[in-house]
Amino acid sequence: MKENNIDNIIELSNELRWQIGDEFHDNLTESIYADAADIVKDSVKTQEGEKRFRLDSKIDKIVTSKRWGFPIMFLILGTILWLTIVGANYPSSLLASLLLDTVHPILTSGAESVNMPWWLAGFLIDGVYLAVAWVIAVMLPPMAIFFPMFTLLEDFGYLPRVAFNLDSLFNKSGAHGKQALTMSMGFGCNAAGVVATRIIDSPRERLIAIITNNFSLCNGRWPTQILIATIFIGAVVPKSLSSFASLLAVIGIAVLGMGFMFGVSWALSKTVLKGEVSTFNLELPPYRPPRFWKTIYTSLIDRTAIVLWRAIVFAAPAGAVIWLISNLHIGDETIAAWLVNGMDGFGFLLGLNGVILLAYIVAIPANEIVIPTILMLTVMVTGIGGGEGAGVMFELDSINATGDILRAGGWTLLTAINLMLFSLLHNPCSTTIYTIYKETNSAKWTAVASIMPVILGFIVCFLVAQVWRLVF
Repeated sequence: MKENNIDNIIELSNELRWQIGDEFHDNLTESIYADAADIVKDSVKTQEGEKRFRLDSKIDKIVTSKRWGFPIMFLILGTILWLTIVGANYPSSLLASLLLDTVHPILTSGAESVNMPWWLAGFLIDGVYLAVAWVIAVMLPPMAIFFPMFTLLEDFGYLPRVAFNLDSLFNKSGAHGKQALTMSMGFGCNAAGVVATRIIDSPRERLIAIITNNFSLCNGRWPTQILIATIFIGAVVPKSLSSFASLLAVIGIAVLGMGFMFGVSWALSKTVLKGEVSTFNLELPPYRPPRFWKTIYTSLIDRTAIVLWRAIVFAAPAGAVIWLISNLHIGDETIAAWLVNGMDGFGFLLGLNGVILLAYIVAIPANEIVIPTILMLTVMVTGIGGGEGAGVMFELDSINATGDILRAGGWTLLTAINLMLFSLLHNPCSTTIYTIYKETNSAKWTAVASIMPVILGFIVCFLVAQVWRLVF
């Protein structure tokens, strides 16, 4: 019986060779043998495989343990964020120097040499170009660092361990364990975090992940948090501890964002998005060396370039609006001055001011231009020295000089604390809003994801302001 089977196989092989040709037959045979070898490699235990399995198990006992899992996870993610922030400083400064200090004056001089009308030059160069330049200078370096490192962790096999560690917390909040991965991606860019929710199969839980991803501090908000914490939080402690206090304040805001993510996820799962938490089998893949150059390439092209392009598309009209409201007048005042004065009362209730509220309205397209817009509006409204004119966004090299302008604008410690909170709890940027709509194909849920955080931000800032004024 066995001999007959072998004869049948040989006959079938010869017939197949005759039909498809010798070369193709040999290639097909080699492919089958290669696949079989891979199956055997994964299925049959060898001495080398056993050693690798034991090593993976020993590592997993540490990185997924209840005692060490969370500290190691926070240490790794914290290191990535620290490298992103610190490592991006130098290239960001180079880009800012090139685009703002070199190219911008050249463009201005060029416009004057061809006798371009002042309003057209201001609109295009001081408005549109400056907004785009700020976004590129501030956004490109952090993304070019964060996304490759994040993807290398994924290739190495560690990110599934992060999902394993956080699965119980997300499960208790009515969300999916894989949201841990989308949350981590959101620390680089919320738009990328929204796209990453595709790994969640349940539509209900994917929608929860999309709506709450904005609570992950994206790279556009880190500079604001660090700057304000350095100027105001670091000033309330001895100078030797100022850097440490500032770092703790920024980390505290990031952890608070995770707390809001869990809380809002739980509230949504108990109300408008009721449902059972789906279970999933999380396979912990073996640790393996990352494919370094392939990872770098795909991270820069598929993530960094696409997200940056979307941000540029939305930043350009924001710069135009900023210049227009700063240069068009109603009576004796600019539109910006009217808006700032009109929102000052509401801003006071929130522990903020009209300048901050207007800056966040016109900077919806990109969080990166919030601080330059705040400085420009503060100088314009207060009349203090600084800047290059109405509608021209700027940022100072000296942190002390920046602090002097903000304090001259009436900023206090309460203003700084509530700005850090509002930076965490405000509407997503236009790039993220557009991505949410593309992923959900729903105007209703896009509106919920956009409006809900800013309402929450108003409530939190109002409560903090009232308690602060009662205590102090």
